[in-house]
Amino acid sequence: MNVNILVGKSLIFLVSLAIMLPILSPQRINAESLPSAKAKEAALSPFDEVWQKVYDHFYDPRFSGIDWKAMGEKYRLPAAQAKSADALAETVNRMLAELKTSHTRLYTKTEPEYYQLLAIFSKGPMGEEIRRLFPDGKLHYPGIGVFTREVGGRTFISGVLEGSPAHVAGLRIGDRIISVDRAVYRSIDSFAGRTGRMVKVAVQPTQDPKSVREVTVVPEEIDPSDVFLKAMKESVRVIEQEGRKIGYVHVWSYAGEQYHELLTGEIAFGRLKDADALILDLRDGWGGANPVYLNLFNPKVPVLTNIDRSGKKTDVDFQWRKPVAMLVNGGTRSGKEILAYGFKKYGIGKVIGTRTAGAVIGGRPFLLQDGSLLYLASVGTLVDGEQLEGKGVAPDIEIHFPLEYAQGKDPQIARAVRELLKEIK
Repeated sequence: MNVNILVGKSLIFLVSLAIMLPILSPQRINAESLPSAKAKEAALSPFDEVWQKVYDHFYDPRFSGIDWKAMGEKYRLPAAQAKSADALAETVNRMLAELKTSHTRLYTKTEPEYYQLLAIFSKGPMGEEIRRLFPDGKLHYPGIGVFTREVGGRTFISGVLEGSPAHVAGLRIGDRIISVDRAVYRSIDSFAGRTGRMVKVAVQPTQDPKSVREVTVVPEEIDPSDVFLKAMKESVRVIEQEGRKIGYVHVWSYAGEQYHELLTGEIAFGRLKDADALILDLRDGWGGANPVYLNLFNPKVPVLTNIDRSGKKTDVDFQWRKPVAMLVNGGTRSGKEILAYGFKKYGIGKVIGTRTAGAVIGGRPFLLQDGSLLYLASVGTLVDGEQLEGKGVAPDIEIHFPLEYAQGKDPQIARAVRELLKEIK
Protein backbone atom coordinates (compact mmCIF):
# COMPACT_ATOMS: atom_id res chain seq x y z
CA MET A 1 0.00 0.00 0.00
CA ASN A 2 1.60 3.30 -1.11
CA VAL A 3 0.43 5.88 1.38
CA ASN A 4 2.96 8.72 1.33
CA ILE A 5 0.31 11.27 2.05
CA LEU A 6 1.47 14.25 4.01
CA VAL A 7 -1.06 16.71 2.74
CA GLY A 8 -0.89 20.37 3.75
CA LYS A 9 -2.99 21.44 6.66
CA SER A 10 -5.07 24.03 4.86
CA LEU A 11 -8.60 22.96 5.54
CA ILE A 12 -10.41 22.78 2.24
CA PHE A 13 -13.71 23.52 3.79
CA LEU A 14 -15.98 23.29 0.77
CA VAL A 15 -19.14 24.12 2.56
CA SER A 16 -19.07 27.91 3.55
CA LEU A 17 -21.78 32.44 4.75
CA ALA A 18 -20.92 36.10 4.68
CA ILE A 19 -22.23 39.48 5.80
CA MET A 20 -24.68 41.33 3.61
CA LEU A 21 -23.41 44.10 1.38
CA PRO A 22 -25.33 47.09 0.04
CA ILE A 23 -27.33 45.83 -2.91
CA LEU A 24 -26.99 47.20 -6.42
CA SER A 25 -29.53 45.66 -8.73
CA PRO A 26 -29.19 44.92 -12.43
CA GLN A 27 -31.13 47.03 -14.94
CA ARG A 28 -34.68 47.01 -13.60
CA ILE A 29 -37.98 46.95 -15.37
CA ASN A 30 -39.77 50.20 -14.52
CA ALA A 31 -41.62 49.27 -11.33
CA GLU A 32 -44.35 51.84 -12.07
CA SER A 33 -45.34 49.78 -15.11
CA LEU A 34 -46.13 46.80 -12.92
CA PRO A 35 -49.27 46.36 -10.80
CA SER A 36 -48.74 46.77 -7.06
CA ALA A 37 -45.28 48.22 -7.64
CA LYS A 38 -44.41 48.42 -3.95
CA ALA A 39 -45.30 44.77 -3.41
CA LYS A 40 -43.36 43.77 -6.52
CA GLU A 41 -40.23 45.57 -5.30
CA ALA A 42 -40.47 43.86 -1.91
CA ALA A 43 -40.84 40.48 -3.62
CA LEU A 44 -37.86 41.16 -5.87
CA SER A 45 -35.50 42.15 -3.09
CA PRO A 46 -34.06 38.62 -2.57
CA PHE A 47 -33.79 38.25 -6.34
CA ASP A 48 -31.77 41.45 -6.61
CA GLU A 49 -29.57 40.43 -3.69
CA VAL A 50 -28.78 37.07 -5.26
CA TRP A 51 -28.04 38.62 -8.65
CA GLN A 52 -25.69 41.15 -7.09
CA LYS A 53 -23.91 38.63 -4.84
CA VAL A 54 -23.20 36.47 -7.88
CA TYR A 55 -22.04 39.51 -9.84
CA ASP A 56 -19.67 40.53 -7.06
CA HIS A 57 -18.45 37.20 -5.69
CA PHE A 58 -18.84 34.33 -8.16
CA TYR A 59 -15.43 32.72 -8.57
CA ASP A 60 -15.39 32.97 -12.38
CA PRO A 61 -15.42 36.57 -13.69
CA ARG A 62 -16.72 35.18 -16.99
CA PHE A 63 -19.72 33.63 -15.22
CA SER A 64 -19.17 30.22 -16.82
CA GLY A 65 -19.42 31.81 -20.25
CA ILE A 66 -22.95 33.20 -19.88
CA ASP A 67 -24.20 36.80 -19.92
CA TRP A 68 -25.10 37.32 -16.27
CA LYS A 69 -26.85 40.64 -16.91
CA ALA A 70 -29.02 38.95 -19.53
CA MET A 71 -29.83 36.21 -17.01
CA GLY A 72 -31.06 38.89 -14.60
CA GLU A 73 -33.46 40.21 -17.20
CA LYS A 74 -34.55 36.72 -18.26
CA TYR A 75 -35.63 35.70 -14.78
CA ARG A 76 -36.79 39.06 -13.38
CA LEU A 77 -40.39 38.83 -14.53
CA PRO A 78 -40.88 35.18 -13.45
CA ALA A 79 -39.44 36.20 -10.07
CA ALA A 80 -41.88 39.09 -9.84
CA GLN A 81 -44.74 36.70 -10.52
CA ALA A 82 -43.74 34.26 -7.77
CA LYS A 83 -46.55 33.89 -5.24
CA SER A 84 -44.48 32.57 -2.33
CA ALA A 85 -40.95 32.57 -0.96
CA ASP A 86 -40.50 28.97 -2.13
CA ALA A 87 -41.74 29.82 -5.62
CA LEU A 88 -39.33 32.74 -5.76
CA ALA A 89 -36.48 30.49 -4.60
CA GLU A 90 -37.36 28.01 -7.33
CA THR A 91 -37.06 30.76 -9.95
CA VAL A 92 -33.81 32.04 -8.46
CA ASN A 93 -32.38 28.52 -8.46
CA ARG A 94 -33.24 28.12 -12.14
CA MET A 95 -31.22 31.27 -12.76
CA LEU A 96 -28.32 30.01 -10.63
CA ALA A 97 -28.39 26.67 -12.47
CA GLU A 98 -27.43 28.55 -15.64
CA LEU A 99 -23.96 28.89 -14.08
CA LYS A 100 -23.57 25.09 -14.12
CA THR A 101 -21.50 25.17 -10.94
CA SER A 102 -21.78 23.33 -7.63
CA HIS A 103 -22.00 25.06 -4.24
CA THR A 104 -24.38 27.57 -5.84
CA ARG A 105 -27.96 27.51 -4.57
CA LEU A 106 -30.55 29.49 -2.62
CA TYR A 107 -31.96 27.75 0.47
CA THR A 108 -35.11 28.69 2.36
CA LYS A 109 -36.34 27.94 5.87
CA THR A 110 -38.50 25.10 4.55
CA GLU A 111 -35.40 22.99 3.77
CA PRO A 112 -33.29 21.02 6.26
CA GLU A 113 -30.17 22.02 4.33
CA TYR A 114 -30.78 25.64 5.31
CA TYR A 115 -30.36 24.82 9.01
CA GLN A 116 -27.57 22.33 8.43
CA LEU A 117 -25.45 24.88 6.56
CA LEU A 118 -26.11 27.53 9.20
CA ALA A 119 -24.96 25.08 11.87
CA ILE A 120 -21.76 24.35 9.95
CA PHE A 121 -20.86 28.03 9.85
CA SER A 122 -22.28 29.11 13.20
CA LYS A 123 -18.89 28.79 14.89
CA GLY A 124 -17.14 31.05 12.37
CA PRO A 125 -17.25 34.79 11.61
CA MET A 126 -20.95 34.59 10.77
CA GLY A 127 -21.84 33.15 14.16
CA GLU A 128 -23.30 36.32 15.67
CA GLU A 129 -25.37 37.07 12.60
CA ILE A 130 -26.69 33.52 12.52
CA ARG A 131 -27.58 33.61 16.22
CA ARG A 132 -29.68 36.74 15.66
CA LEU A 133 -31.95 34.64 13.45
CA PHE A 134 -32.73 32.41 16.43
CA PRO A 135 -33.39 34.63 19.47
CA ASP A 136 -33.95 31.62 21.73
CA GLY A 137 -30.44 30.46 20.88
CA LYS A 138 -31.73 27.21 19.43
CA LEU A 139 -30.79 26.38 15.88
CA HIS A 140 -33.08 23.48 15.07
CA TYR A 141 -35.85 22.25 12.79
CA PRO A 142 -38.65 19.65 13.08
CA GLY A 143 -38.04 16.39 11.27
CA ILE A 144 -37.61 12.63 11.37
CA GLY A 145 -34.04 12.23 10.02
CA VAL A 146 -34.35 11.08 6.42
CA PHE A 147 -32.91 12.06 3.06
CA THR A 148 -35.28 11.78 0.12
CA ARG A 149 -34.98 11.77 -3.64
CA GLU A 150 -37.61 12.46 -6.29
CA VAL A 151 -37.82 9.73 -8.94
CA GLY A 152 -40.46 10.10 -11.62
CA GLY A 153 -42.47 12.50 -9.47
CA ARG A 154 -42.44 10.11 -6.51
CA THR A 155 -40.58 10.57 -3.23
CA PHE A 156 -38.25 7.81 -2.05
CA ILE A 157 -36.15 7.58 1.09
CA SER A 158 -32.50 7.68 0.00
CA GLY A 159 -30.95 7.76 3.46
CA VAL A 160 -31.93 7.24 7.10
CA LEU A 161 -29.83 8.81 9.84
CA GLU A 162 -28.95 6.20 12.43
CA GLY A 163 -30.60 6.87 15.78
CA SER A 164 -33.18 9.24 14.24
CA PRO A 165 -36.97 8.92 14.71
CA ALA A 166 -37.21 7.39 11.21
CA HIS A 167 -34.55 4.81 12.07
CA VAL A 168 -36.26 3.94 15.35
CA ALA A 169 -39.60 3.55 13.55
CA GLY A 170 -38.13 1.17 10.98
CA LEU A 171 -38.28 3.32 7.84
CA ARG A 172 -35.82 2.03 5.24
CA ILE A 173 -33.90 3.12 2.18
CA GLY A 174 -36.07 2.60 -0.89
CA ASP A 175 -39.40 3.15 0.86
CA ARG A 176 -41.68 5.41 -1.12
CA ILE A 177 -43.28 8.09 1.04
CA ILE A 178 -46.96 8.38 0.15
CA SER A 179 -48.13 10.87 2.78
CA VAL A 180 -47.75 12.16 6.33
CA ASP A 181 -51.02 12.12 8.25
CA ARG A 182 -52.68 11.79 4.83
CA ALA A 183 -51.13 15.03 3.53
CA VAL A 184 -48.36 15.52 0.97
CA TYR A 185 -44.89 14.95 2.45
CA ARG A 186 -42.80 18.06 3.12
CA SER A 187 -39.39 17.68 4.71
CA ILE A 188 -40.07 20.30 7.42
CA ASP A 189 -43.66 21.53 7.08
CA SER A 190 -45.04 18.00 7.54
CA PHE A 191 -43.67 17.95 11.09
CA ALA A 192 -43.94 21.59 12.19
CA GLY A 193 -45.86 21.79 15.46
CA ARG A 194 -45.89 17.99 15.78
CA THR A 195 -42.62 17.24 17.53
CA GLY A 196 -43.04 14.80 20.38
CA ARG A 197 -46.36 13.62 18.96
CA MET A 198 -47.11 10.54 16.89
CA VAL A 199 -47.62 11.02 13.17
CA LYS A 200 -48.60 8.43 10.58
CA VAL A 201 -46.20 8.14 7.64
CA ALA A 202 -47.68 6.08 4.81
CA VAL A 203 -44.95 4.25 2.89
CA GLN A 204 -44.86 1.76 0.05
CA PRO A 205 -41.91 -0.63 0.52
CA THR A 206 -42.41 -2.68 -2.68
CA GLN A 207 -43.74 -2.15 -6.18
CA ASP A 208 -47.02 -3.76 -5.14
CA PRO A 209 -49.49 -0.94 -4.33
CA LYS A 210 -51.05 -3.28 -1.78
CA SER A 211 -47.84 -3.12 0.27
CA VAL A 212 -48.63 0.43 1.46
CA ARG A 213 -48.57 0.61 5.24
CA GLU A 214 -48.65 3.31 7.90
CA VAL A 215 -45.65 3.70 10.19
CA THR A 216 -45.92 5.63 13.42
CA VAL A 217 -43.08 8.11 13.81
CA VAL A 218 -42.46 10.67 16.54
CA PRO A 219 -40.76 13.75 15.02
CA GLU A 220 -38.23 15.68 17.06
CA GLU A 221 -36.55 19.06 17.01
CA ILE A 222 -33.36 18.19 15.16
CA ASP A 223 -30.21 19.98 16.23
CA PRO A 224 -28.11 20.15 13.05
CA SER A 225 -24.99 20.81 15.11
CA ASP A 226 -24.91 17.26 16.44
CA VAL A 227 -27.34 15.18 14.37
CA PHE A 228 -24.65 13.97 11.95
CA LEU A 229 -22.17 13.20 14.70
CA LYS A 230 -24.83 11.21 16.54
CA ALA A 231 -25.76 9.33 13.36
CA MET A 232 -22.10 8.57 12.62
CA LYS A 233 -21.60 7.20 16.12
CA GLU A 234 -24.77 5.10 15.87
CA SER A 235 -23.69 3.76 12.46
CA VAL A 236 -20.53 2.08 13.78
CA ARG A 237 -20.92 -1.69 13.74
CA VAL A 238 -19.10 -4.92 13.00
CA ILE A 239 -20.32 -7.23 10.22
CA GLU A 240 -19.34 -10.82 11.00
CA GLN A 241 -19.00 -13.06 7.98
CA GLU A 242 -16.95 -16.18 7.24
CA GLY A 243 -15.38 -15.94 10.67
CA ARG A 244 -14.09 -12.42 9.99
CA LYS A 245 -15.04 -9.04 11.41
CA ILE A 246 -15.67 -6.19 8.96
CA GLY A 247 -15.97 -2.81 10.65
CA TYR A 248 -18.36 -0.22 9.20
CA VAL A 249 -18.86 3.50 9.76
CA HIS A 250 -20.93 6.05 7.84
CA VAL A 251 -19.48 9.56 7.82
CA TRP A 252 -22.57 11.61 6.98
CA SER A 253 -20.70 14.89 7.33
CA TYR A 254 -17.00 15.71 7.42
CA ALA A 255 -17.51 19.44 8.04
CA GLY A 256 -15.59 19.64 11.29
CA GLU A 257 -12.75 17.90 13.10
CA GLN A 258 -15.15 16.22 15.55
CA TYR A 259 -16.09 13.65 12.89
CA HIS A 260 -12.52 12.58 12.26
CA GLU A 261 -11.84 12.52 16.00
CA LEU A 262 -14.76 10.12 16.44
CA LEU A 263 -13.40 7.88 13.68
CA THR A 264 -9.86 7.76 15.06
CA GLY A 265 -11.20 7.13 18.56
CA GLU A 266 -13.24 4.15 17.38
CA ILE A 267 -10.16 2.79 15.60
CA ALA A 268 -7.78 3.25 18.54
CA PHE A 269 -10.04 2.38 21.47
CA GLY A 270 -13.56 1.55 20.28
CA ARG A 271 -15.67 -0.87 18.33
CA LEU A 272 -13.45 -0.82 15.22
CA LYS A 273 -10.23 -1.62 17.08
CA ASP A 274 -10.38 -5.41 16.67
CA ALA A 275 -11.99 -5.51 13.22
CA ASP A 276 -10.12 -7.34 10.45
CA ALA A 277 -11.09 -4.78 7.80
CA LEU A 278 -12.98 -1.50 7.48
CA ILE A 279 -15.71 -0.04 5.27
CA LEU A 280 -15.55 3.77 5.23
CA ASP A 281 -18.89 5.00 3.91
CA LEU A 282 -18.74 8.54 2.46
CA ARG A 283 -22.04 8.41 0.60
CA ASP A 284 -24.42 11.38 0.77
CA GLY A 285 -24.51 14.11 3.43
CA TRP A 286 -22.02 16.99 3.58
CA GLY A 287 -18.37 17.30 2.58
CA GLY A 288 -15.90 19.58 4.34
CA ALA A 289 -13.12 17.02 4.80
CA ASN A 290 -9.52 18.10 5.26
CA PRO A 291 -7.18 16.20 2.86
CA VAL A 292 -4.83 15.52 5.77
CA TYR A 293 -7.41 13.05 7.12
CA LEU A 294 -5.96 10.53 4.68
CA ASN A 295 -2.99 10.27 7.02
CA LEU A 296 -5.20 7.94 9.03
CA PHE A 297 -4.06 5.26 6.56
CA ASN A 298 -0.37 6.15 6.59
CA PRO A 299 1.57 3.17 8.03
CA LYS A 300 4.70 5.28 8.57
CA VAL A 301 3.51 6.39 11.98
CA PRO A 302 4.88 4.68 15.12
CA VAL A 303 2.71 2.50 17.36
CA LEU A 304 2.74 3.46 21.05
CA THR A 305 2.98 0.80 23.74
CA ASN A 306 1.97 1.76 27.27
CA ILE A 307 3.37 -0.30 30.17
CA ASP A 308 1.73 -0.05 33.59
CA ARG A 309 3.30 -0.74 37.00
CA SER A 310 2.53 -4.47 36.80
CA GLY A 311 4.28 -4.74 33.45
CA LYS A 312 1.09 -5.11 31.40
CA LYS A 313 1.55 -3.77 27.87
CA THR A 314 -1.15 -2.05 25.85
CA ASP A 315 -0.67 -0.93 22.27
CA VAL A 316 -2.27 2.37 21.23
CA ASP A 317 -2.52 2.80 17.48
CA PHE A 318 -4.41 5.66 15.89
CA GLN A 319 -3.63 4.43 12.36
CA TRP A 320 -5.66 1.98 10.28
CA ARG A 321 -3.17 -0.56 8.87
CA LYS A 322 -5.54 -3.31 7.72
CA PRO A 323 -7.65 -3.70 4.55
CA VAL A 324 -10.11 -0.88 3.92
CA ALA A 325 -12.70 -0.01 1.27
CA MET A 326 -14.44 3.31 0.61
CA LEU A 327 -18.06 3.68 -0.51
CA VAL A 328 -19.02 6.64 -2.73
CA ASN A 329 -21.96 7.72 -4.86
CA GLY A 330 -23.43 10.76 -6.58
CA GLY A 331 -24.07 12.27 -3.16
CA THR A 332 -20.38 12.10 -2.22
CA ARG A 333 -19.34 15.69 -2.71
CA SER A 334 -16.89 18.44 -1.95
CA GLY A 335 -14.15 17.56 0.56
CA LYS A 336 -15.23 13.92 0.60
CA GLU A 337 -14.40 13.74 -3.10
CA ILE A 338 -10.88 14.92 -2.37
CA LEU A 339 -10.52 12.03 0.08
CA ALA A 340 -11.87 9.62 -2.56
CA TYR A 341 -9.40 11.01 -5.10
CA GLY A 342 -6.42 10.48 -2.78
CA PHE A 343 -7.70 7.12 -1.54
CA LYS A 344 -7.76 5.87 -5.13
CA LYS A 345 -4.61 7.60 -6.39
CA TYR A 346 -2.41 6.35 -3.57
CA GLY A 347 -3.78 2.83 -3.59
CA ILE A 348 -5.08 2.86 -0.03
CA GLY A 349 -7.97 0.57 -0.87
CA LYS A 350 -10.80 -0.05 -3.31
CA VAL A 351 -13.28 2.75 -4.04
CA ILE A 352 -16.68 1.13 -4.56
CA GLY A 353 -20.02 2.52 -5.73
CA THR A 354 -20.75 5.12 -8.41
CA ARG A 355 -19.03 8.31 -9.60
CA THR A 356 -18.92 11.13 -7.07
CA ALA A 357 -20.81 14.39 -7.54
CA GLY A 358 -18.08 16.46 -9.20
CA ALA A 359 -18.84 19.27 -6.75
CA VAL A 360 -15.32 20.31 -5.77
CA ILE A 361 -15.12 24.07 -5.52
CA GLY A 362 -14.88 26.60 -2.71
CA GLY A 363 -18.32 27.69 -1.49
CA ARG A 364 -19.21 30.82 0.50
CA PRO A 365 -22.54 31.47 2.25
CA PHE A 366 -24.50 34.72 2.38
CA LEU A 367 -27.49 35.53 4.56
CA LEU A 368 -30.01 37.63 2.66
CA GLN A 369 -32.24 40.31 4.12
CA ASP A 370 -35.28 38.04 4.21
CA GLY A 371 -33.33 35.35 6.12
CA SER A 372 -32.84 33.02 3.18
CA LEU A 373 -29.39 31.61 2.51
CA LEU A 374 -27.35 31.88 -0.66
CA TYR A 375 -24.55 29.37 -1.01
CA LEU A 376 -22.20 30.56 -3.72
CA ALA A 377 -19.11 29.17 -5.45
CA SER A 378 -16.46 31.76 -4.70
CA VAL A 379 -13.08 29.99 -5.07
CA GLY A 380 -11.91 27.62 -7.79
CA THR A 381 -10.24 24.43 -6.55
CA LEU A 382 -7.70 22.04 -8.09
CA VAL A 383 -6.66 18.73 -6.51
CA ASP A 384 -3.05 17.78 -7.27
CA GLY A 385 -3.46 20.17 -10.19
CA GLU A 386 -6.54 18.33 -11.48
CA GLN A 387 -10.01 19.75 -11.98
CA LEU A 388 -12.63 17.59 -10.24
CA GLU A 389 -15.47 20.10 -10.54
CA GLY A 390 -17.98 18.70 -13.03
CA LYS A 391 -15.94 15.50 -13.29
CA GLY A 392 -15.87 13.73 -9.93
CA VAL A 393 -14.06 10.54 -9.02
CA ALA A 394 -14.84 7.24 -10.76
CA PRO A 395 -14.87 4.20 -8.45
CA ASP A 396 -12.50 1.27 -8.87
CA ILE A 397 -15.52 -1.03 -8.78
CA GLU A 398 -18.77 0.39 -10.12
CA ILE A 399 -21.86 -0.94 -8.38
CA HIS A 400 -25.19 0.71 -9.04
CA PHE A 401 -27.79 1.01 -6.31
CA PRO A 402 -31.39 0.97 -7.63
CA LEU A 403 -33.12 3.11 -5.00
CA GLU A 404 -36.78 2.45 -5.68
CA TYR A 405 -38.22 -0.21 -3.35
CA ALA A 406 -34.76 -1.34 -2.23
CA GLN A 407 -36.29 -2.66 1.01
CA GLY A 408 -33.19 -1.64 2.93
CA LYS A 409 -30.86 -3.79 0.83
CA ASP A 410 -27.50 -2.22 0.02
CA PRO A 411 -25.57 -3.84 -2.86
CA GLN A 412 -22.62 -1.48 -2.42
CA ILE A 413 -22.00 -2.52 1.18
CA ALA A 414 -22.44 -6.17 0.18
CA ARG A 415 -19.79 -5.83 -2.55
CA ALA A 416 -17.40 -4.07 -0.17
CA VAL A 417 -17.70 -6.95 2.28
CA ARG A 418 -16.90 -9.49 -0.45
CA GLU A 419 -13.86 -7.52 -1.65
CA LEU A 420 -12.47 -7.14 1.86
CA LEU A 421 -12.94 -10.82 2.65
CA LYS A 422 -10.82 -11.61 -0.41
CA GLU A 423 -8.12 -9.22 0.78
CA ILE A 424 -8.08 -10.69 4.28
CA LYS A 425 -7.63 -14.20 2.88
